[in-house]
Amino acid sequence: MLPNPTLDKLQTLRLHGMIKALGEQHATPDINDLSFDERFGLMVDRELTEREDARLTTRLKAARLRHNACLEDIDYRSPRGLDKALILQLGSGQWLRDGLNLIIGGPTGVGKTWLACALAHKACRDGYSVRYLRLPRLMEELGLAHGDGRFAKLMAGYAKTDLLILDDWGLAPFTAAQRRDMLELLDDRYGNRSTLVTSQMPVDKWHALIGDPTLGDAILDRLVHNAYRIELKGESMRRRVTKLTTAGTSD
Repeated sequence: MLPNPTLDKLQTLRLHGMIKALGEQHATPDINDLSFDERFGLMVDRELTEREDARLTTRLKAARLRHNACLEDIDYRSPRGLDKALILQLGSGQWLRDGLNLIIGGPTGVGKTWLACALAHKACRDGYSVRYLRLPRLMEELGLAHGDGRFAKLMAGYAKTDLLILDDWGLAPFTAAQRRDMLELLDDRYGNRSTLVTSQMPVDKWHALIGDPTLGDAILDRLVHNAYRIELKGESMRRRVTKLTTAGTSD
């Protein structure tokens, strides 16, 4: 085992992965069969893995995803209108590199938010910054931020986030202030960062939801016209789980 001063120095340098790898090597009976270069390479690999895992944990914590979902867990057998080829394409991350948007529509309970979180989780794994927001809460937060001086800081943070998820778009009509805030938010991100929207309301009704024709055109131009679209169909997944649970209880 290395002398304590050396271990202390590794600790000071925050090389925690190398310290763990070193301990594992000393606990491996035939480790001396490996050359110094091989053993050192294993230690460096462990340190790199530890740091990548720590960064991923930090990104996921900052994202505040509603569901712990992964693309690998998608059930394509359920008749929801999922295009596997499109999901695989989105999973490659090219849309994020191009600063494109994604709209996931469909009735309540079909898995819109879950799919959004799965794509967001993959983005975090690929090194992108992500933030999940329910649109009603975001609008409320921006309204409060105008009064307490946080608005500019909030908008700057959202503008530089690689993937911003706006969940539950269309639950209520926009107010005049919300229209202006949304246009500013999307204008800051347009062409540079990706925005993912989930909504029960069809896109062709969004213009009326926004309310103002001029601002509506501007918002939709920055959000819809460069967006991939996924339209989910079928029965509510929550209702299906309830049926399965009820059936299992009655057996």
